[in-house]
Amino acid sequence: MEPLIAFVSTTLVLRLLGRLKFERFDAWRPAMRGGLTALFITTGVVHFVPGFRESMIAMVPPGLPWPAVLVAVTGVLELAGAIGLWVRPFKRAAAVCLVLLMLAMFPANIYAALNGVEFNGAAPDPLLQRTLIEILWLGAAVAVATEPAARQREPAEAAEVRVSAGRS
Repeated sequence: MEPLIAFVSTTLVLRLLGRLKFERFDAWRPAMRGGLTALFITTGVVHFVPGFRESMIAMVPPGLPWPAVLVAVTGVLELAGAIGLWVRPFKRAAAVCLVLLMLAMFPANIYAALNGVEFNGAAPDPLLQRTLIEILWLGAAVAVATEPAARQREPAEAAEVRVSAGRS
């Protein structure tokens, strides 16, 4: 539930800040990019926190090799994706890669839900609830991946000069 709270609260706070003062967040996609960053920092860090890490290892479906390594790699990928969302040349690729990562990791959530794998002592989310949350995150990541490129803003003086020159 904490990752959902991180995503929703960060998205809403950034959207509100966009309406009030910070123009860069005065649209849903940039605000959701911030929400996804909060989400993946939260979940990425937990891959390395004792107690949570062991729970994530237990979520890895049997048959997949090296569960501890898979948990570490996915944690690093989540953190890298969170950072990549803010690096202009990589933000679209980071969002696409996070979509693919979520799809690749979802079977672990299914396995945990169907087999009652506890998460640091807490019962797993029911499968329907977890699936709906995953759809929300996938939708947000797709929205961020398809976000139009920001236009470079020119200083007001340059725009004024260009308009004046066009009138003569």
